Amino acid sequence: MRTRIIGTTAAITLTLTVAACGSGDDGAGSGDGALVGEGSGADCQIDTAVPVGAALSLTGGAASYGESQRNGLELAVADLNEQGGVTYELAVEDDQTDPRQGITVFESFVGDNTSIIIGPTLSNGAFQAQPIAQEAGVPVLAISNTASGITEQGDYIFRDSLTEAQVIPQTIALAAETYDLEQVVVMYSNDDAFTESGYEVFASSLEEEGVEVSDTLTFSVSDTDFRPLLTEALAAEPDALVVSGLIEAAIPLVTQARDLGIDVPIIGGNGFNNPQLMTDAGAAAEGVVVGAAWNSTSDIPENVEFLAAYEEEFGRAPDQFAAQAYAAMTIIDVAVRHNCSGERDDIQDGLNNIVDLPTVLGSLTINDDRDAEHEAVVQVVQDGAFAVLG
Repeated sequence: MRTRIIGTTAAITLTLTVAACGSGDDGAGSGDGALVGEGSGADCQIDTAVPVGAALSLTGGAASYGESQRNGLELAVADLNEQGGVTYELAVEDDQTDPRQGITVFESFVGDNTSIIIGPTLSNGAFQAQPIAQEAGVPVLAISNTASGITEQGDYIFRDSLTEAQVIPQTIALAAETYDLEQVVVMYSNDDAFTESGYEVFASSLEEEGVEVSDTLTFSVSDTDFRPLLTEALAAEPDALVVSGLIEAAIPLVTQARDLGIDVPIIGGNGFNNPQLMTDAGAAAEGVVVGAAWNSTSDIPENVEFLAAYEEEFGRAPDQFAAQAYAAMTIIDVAVRHNCSGERDDIQDGLNNIVDLPTVLGSLTINDDRDAEHEAVVQVVQDGAFAVLG
């Protein structure tokens, strides 16, 4: 038996206000009232399942993120449907880590009268696909897009993933204090929106903390041999490497750095926040520091229940991407129950009223910019696992 949905029951008693009337039977979320239910909050009853579409990177370079996201969504939907009152019909489509395919998937969801779209996995794809939903008036909940400018695309675009601007300053401040950083080498891929955005925040955060950048080195997202750049970095004798890159770069970069004798801390952005780093880089990953939007060691009830349910279902521990996906359905369920409606505009209204919602990520609020606000954490790899730094 699966545990109840984590964080929802308490929240709906706090936030729900208005019940609409009537019900329909064609399952469309296109504004014809078909998904308007009866009751309010925990008592909301919608006869037809609310269609939720998710555009995730299940193949291609970001597949490791997408798989975790699919697991988190499927687990949450199963829990919600077991709880009853409102049920969800989840459709997960593969964007193949390709922005062009992401556009195709979004166009399909818009045409299918999907009530809300989740994704896509990467910020690059989000900048291409999400305007399609915005133009059609379909709410979007991004669950892993951390680049600046995502929600600025329009008033139907929301996210539950903390931005690099929210997480990196805290990461650099704690790392500078912990390791007494005076000068570092910065590396980033300069042909990717997410990593460029992360680099800009790293640079400003280092300046804010008074840490000198002795050199800035760039690479491509397709690069796998970092030895020439790392040799340059080694010559600078930095107190740490600071890297904005995706997991595909992180694994060879960290491994090659240790092979060259670079034993200082390596501070990564959100792309490093993936258990695959420890699995594939092994001992080389020890000492990697990364800020995170989810504290896997948190003992709040929502997180404890989520960890147990995920391990029971999938036989392994979840990562941040699974947690953010799970939290997304908690948020959507509260947004739907806010007006007891699965219609697109009603969900948009509900998302604008998410305040202090208990989730596996902690107490979460959607702010006026449609971004999530909740506590972040700084982690370091110790003994093959993420541990809280400090």
